[in-house]
Amino acid sequence: MIPEDSQTEEMKKTVYLDNGAATKTDPKAVEEMLPYFTEYYGNPSSIYSFSKKPREAIEKARKIIAKRINADPKEIIFTSGGSETDNLALRGTAYAARKRKNKNHIITSKIEHPAILNTCKALEMDGFNVTYLDVDNEGFIDIKKLESAITEKTFLVSIIHANNEIGTIQDIEAIGRLCREKGVLFHTDAVQSFTKTDIEVRKMNIDLMSLASHKIHGPKGVGALYIRKGVDITNLITGGYQERDIRAGTENVPGIVGFGKAAELALPEHIENMKILRDRMIKEIEGNIADIKLNGPVGDKRLCNNVNIAFRYVEGEGILLHLDAKGICVSTGSACSSQSLKPSHVLTAIGLTADTAHGCIRFTLSRFTTQEEIDYTIKCVKEVIEELRKMSPLTPKEEI
Repeated sequence: MIPEDSQTEEMKKTVYLDNGAATKTDPKAVEEMLPYFTEYYGNPSSIYSFSKKPREAIEKARKIIAKRINADPKEIIFTSGGSETDNLALRGTAYAARKRKNKNHIITSKIEHPAILNTCKALEMDGFNVTYLDVDNEGFIDIKKLESAITEKTFLVSIIHANNEIGTIQDIEAIGRLCREKGVLFHTDAVQSFTKTDIEVRKMNIDLMSLASHKIHGPKGVGALYIRKGVDITNLITGGYQERDIRAGTENVPGIVGFGKAAELALPEHIENMKILRDRMIKEIEGNIADIKLNGPVGDKRLCNNVNIAFRYVEGEGILLHLDAKGICVSTGSACSSQSLKPSHVLTAIGLTADTAHGCIRFTLSRFTTQEEIDYTIKCVKEVIEELRKMSPLTPKEEI
């Protein structure tokens, strides 16, 4: 039942804590984008001088993003977002490997983003073999099991860098080193981790990496794929010869400009501030609400802006709606499928029962999140859980 009272008097504004789904576009990024809608609107592929400005803007953004990951600008391909980027990485290398190397085996994990898992399922229908690695109760893969899974037919390992639901940061450097030793390509979905962790593609032996603008305070509808020079990949969208003939279609110039500016604006102090607020929220909720469980690891192995908590005896949907009535935006289960009644595949993979998974809430912060907002949220979570547990038939009587 949705509470009738809307927001309380003490907090009129929206407290947005679903930044793992999408972030506010930084006003400075918007300002940078605006001229490319009405002033420098030429097609960047045209050869006349009017197209010089948008073409230069694309290359500037490409250089900014490449520098953030220690890549060559020519290794950055712009796309429409994370899902297309993941598809290009997996399908593009799959079709190339089968055609030119007669290899058909992919290794991934059970806690990947749906853009990876559903693409792998589609590739299985197309004759490819996929191994889905288990994870432990904090969401980490076992490197030894990964090594054992590699065969002579394996052409790609795809492991998410930081999990979008529980914030687990994999040891990407160790995975990359193993893949390089075994002669297989390594792709990582870094959509959640880009600008929130240190990433050096050469040091980490990353061959392909997915990025998305709308997770870092850039506009929606823009992404990028890092493709190490020399990696064999087949294009999925045919047409013109944009993006080194790997991704056809007129570039989204304003979006790419905004993406580059957002990447430029991300600073180390933002990470530290999010960590402080994240840990404050975890400490206060763990210290004041009984029968809860933090999902995922603690400390530096957890994404700086992620808090995922299981609340026993209550439904996540009920928590979400009651918090929404107080102006607080969060997600339950997987953010990209929050309207689904199925328990999160990530939460069940780390050992949660379906009932417990249904009582989980994910709070994801941004660099614009304030301590005032976190303290208000903590207060409201306490109130909401107490209220819902009083109504829940699952709550033991002695706890009511």
